[in-house]
Amino acid sequence: MTSQVIENILQALVAGLLAGAIYGLMCVGLGLIFGVMRVINFAQGDFMMLGMYAAYYLFLSAGIQTTFGNVLGPYVAILLSGPLLFLFGFWIHKLLISRVTGQRTAQLDGEGHFAQLILTLGVALVLQNGGLIVFGSVLASIRTPLSSSAWEVGPLWNDLVSIFINKARGIAAIISIAAMIGLAALITRTRMGKALRAAADNPVAATYMGIDIDKSHRVAFGLGAAVTAVAGGLLATNYPFHPYIGIDYVIVMYAGVVLGGMGSITGAFWGGMTIGLVQQLSTLVLPTQLQNAAIFVVFLLIIFLRPQGFFGRMVERT
Repeated sequence: MTSQVIENILQALVAGLLAGAIYGLMCVGLGLIFGVMRVINFAQGDFMMLGMYAAYYLFLSAGIQTTFGNVLGPYVAILLSGPLLFLFGFWIHKLLISRVTGQRTAQLDGEGHFAQLILTLGVALVLQNGGLIVFGSVLASIRTPLSSSAWEVGPLWNDLVSIFINKARGIAAIISIAAMIGLAALITRTRMGKALRAAADNPVAATYMGIDIDKSHRVAFGLGAAVTAVAGGLLATNYPFHPYIGIDYVIVMYAGVVLGGMGSITGAFWGGMTIGLVQQLSTLVLPTQLQNAAIFVVFLLIIFLRPQGFFGRMVERT
């Protein structure tokens, strides 16, 4: 009996880490947009949905399945969906979001936040209903043989305990961590990353230094959309999806960003990891239907004890 309990706990812990890595990458995309632009983007979940469908159609219709096969092909399609959603996010910002952000917000009520909320909510509704018209309501998924196979770790504990790691989830977690490391290197070590950080910390001073704030915001918005789209594609290798799936995950993204600390990209990743762990470990004592309830109970406890989140700072922004 003891070995069975230990195996269940370890299995839930591993499943939480694997799911949390994907959630963390989702949260990083949203955290990047908020950290640089201070925009609450209600359409972020729908960018994830578009990333899922982009990977799905690239895999089936662009010759990727024929060229790379059913094992490698889905991941090639998922990675290619990132640049597509970067361009989509870049132009959405240029055509719409830029009207209520940046220097224009000085003339708007609430520094443009009211307009941003309404605009991003409108974009979300358009993407959801447009997706229903274009893609239909039938559930889709990115089929890969790895989704139905697993690695076995063990036997452990006198040959009584074994841990099984789903191959698709394991590879998705590795890609998520690699993407997070790559994005962190981009933000901290490149000229573009320095421009993004300057635009986030002090837009006025950055403008005096010759940095194009609007361009930095467009790049940040595009990168945020691309990162979340890749996370959505990785999620689609294990779960079916539909045009309204973004609603289910946008709240998870915001919870992860707040847990990690608003404006912290690293914190957003760890916030997503925390959500994945809580979600899976809660199944040991609660029905599956109460997973989200467990997430928000822990969320409220952490916010009560540390309002600024794991990596947030209690300082005034200049």
